[in-house]
Amino acid sequence: MNKKSLFSTVGLIAIALGLIASVAIISVLPGWRVDLTEDDLYTLSEGTGNIVSNLSEPLELMFFYSDSATEDAPQIRSYATRVQELLEEMVIASDGNLSLTMIDPEPFSEDEDLATQYGIQAVPVSQGAPGIYFGLVVRPQQQSDNPLEAAVYESMPLIRPDQEQFLEYEFMKLITKVEDPELSVIGLITGLDIDGGFDPTSGQATPPWLIMDTIRQLYEVRRLPVDVETIEEDVDILMLIHPNNLSEQTLYAVDQHVMRGGEIVVFLDPNAESRISRTNQGNLVPAGMSSDMPRLLESWGVSYDSSKILADSELALRVRMGQNQRPMPHLGMQGIQRNNLAQDDIITNRLETINIATSGVLAPAEGASTSFEPLMQSSSNSMLMDRALLEDVMDPSVLFDEFSATPESYVMAARVSGVIDSAFPDGRPVQEEEVSQSAEETSEETSEETAEEAAEETADEVADNSANPAQPLETADADSSSADEAAAEEEPLPAHIPQSQGMVNILLFADTDLLTDRLWVQVAQFLGQRIPQPFANNGDLIINSLDNLSGGADLVSIRSRGRYSRPFTRVLELQREADDRLRVEEAELLDRMAETEQALAELNSDEEGNPIGQVTPEIQAEIDRFNAELVDTRRRLRDVQYQLTEDIERLGSNLKAINTALIPALLTILMLVAHFSRTRRRGRA
Repeated sequence: MNKKSLFSTVGLIAIALGLIASVAIISVLPGWRVDLTEDDLYTLSEGTGNIVSNLSEPLELMFFYSDSATEDAPQIRSYATRVQELLEEMVIASDGNLSLTMIDPEPFSEDEDLATQYGIQAVPVSQGAPGIYFGLVVRPQQQSDNPLEAAVYESMPLIRPDQEQFLEYEFMKLITKVEDPELSVIGLITGLDIDGGFDPTSGQATPPWLIMDTIRQLYEVRRLPVDVETIEEDVDILMLIHPNNLSEQTLYAVDQHVMRGGEIVVFLDPNAESRISRTNQGNLVPAGMSSDMPRLLESWGVSYDSSKILADSELALRVRMGQNQRPMPHLGMQGIQRNNLAQDDIITNRLETINIATSGVLAPAEGASTSFEPLMQSSSNSMLMDRALLEDVMDPSVLFDEFSATPESYVMAARVSGVIDSAFPDGRPVQEEEVSQSAEETSEETSEETAEEAAEETADEVADNSANPAQPLETADADSSSADEAAAEEEPLPAHIPQSQGMVNILLFADTDLLTDRLWVQVAQFLGQRIPQPFANNGDLIINSLDNLSGGADLVSIRSRGRYSRPFTRVLELQREADDRLRVEEAELLDRMAETEQALAELNSDEEGNPIGQVTPEIQAEIDRFNAELVDTRRRLRDVQYQLTEDIERLGSNLKAINTALIPALLTILMLVAHFSRTRRRGRA
């Protein structure tokens, strides 16, 4: 086709039809995407796709955003655009199960009243500026617009920019709560007095740990016996705290709960300090201070030594062991800071401090097939100590005599995921009662004849009773009813599951003391109510863990998204180099200032050290010399700053040149090569 035919009427009509067809294809097939970002910022996770495409009823996403009030805030508008695009991607992936409604709550409008009714509050961007609405509500599509009449809905009052990495997870958590509003069931197995108990030393009852009050407000907690042999299938999350000397039957029940896809969070401890009784004569250390379940941990691909306790001098908490003692660092008690928490996991992100005491450590087992992701880690100035050294420490200073730091960083909490095999490959373990019963079978066989004779006599009695209807059949009825009850009680055991049904998600903590009140919250009494005053994030850590597991495997599989703001690494490197040079120059200046002050002090005193009180020519010369050095140092500091600015501007100019000249030049070269090759082929033809 030559140029003349291309711009003819037919050619123009063909071009127009092609454009219309392209627009139609893009509109009809909006799911076609090509994500070229390094961290797949615009690609939803597989778990999100599974959740939104399998909803039982259509849901509506109501995005409240003050578009008209943010015209002069480009950063907020850019962030709102990314949030809207994420919501639109979810709608596309839902196959019609989700719909998106954009609402701009202008002042004194019905939309503003609607936002307020759903709990979306206006937030001021700057001092004196009007507040803006930036929140999300998830509700069923056929639901009333009046929240008071609504059956169920979930809202996020403020979509904060600092949680952008986890927005996909947060949005999906709202959707799953609306999809299944019933409270998740937590099965609790523990031998600790976490629900309150009795203190024999004081003779008084002890209150429940505050963490249990918090959990019961959000979940249905079902206390299971420590010797449980079967865990019901309606238990969503199994919470295992200090599993000490569990029977094989109980371990098998835990194993099968994990195999069938049940979630689990386990708190182990080499030294559970909550079991120690404080008396006037000293500390009473009972048996069962450590907990372990090596058989299950081995099948999960986790290594754990219940005889070792973590000691960390960098994260050590300062504690007061007695009323008259001053606070001192305790190597066995650590305050895990933000830098030692996994920032790419929703459980530990945005937490500041987690306090633990005499914790153990976790590690991936050699040859493990599961994924081991650390959640809490020690500093590199730590080591492992024998449990006996910390079981009854009255003076923490003695631990420093045994401390010798290793360059290794240890893990105190981790997430384990993957497909695993059962820890009981041969099926349910045989109970001791069954063994004894099998041993008695021989003696039962010897009495068969006697039983047969008794059965014949019973049959004769039944025949006699049938002949005489006036005689009641009380004995026969009692035997039949007892047989029916026995048959009802002997329900068939569930079939053995040899391998997990899909990916498992296991949260492991090597400390139980982090659950106790003394490490994270002060409880005040007011009008009979317990008022919590947290000073650490231990409670937030537990609730985040349960929230994460309660959403199912698909929600757990959603990881943090990459950062939309990508720094210029070369610019940051230039800034670090300039900062290093500035620090060197400033350090030299401070050293010379100290030397000059010492020289001036020596010049301004007589032989006996008394001040002269007047400016001598020597002192004036020293002052002039220092002033000259000060001016020269300041000039060098300005040169460093100027050089930094010049390097950054040069880098920016080079990038602009590449973007504006190099790319077009490359395209031009490619076009010329294509033109010459075409001309050459025509010449040969």
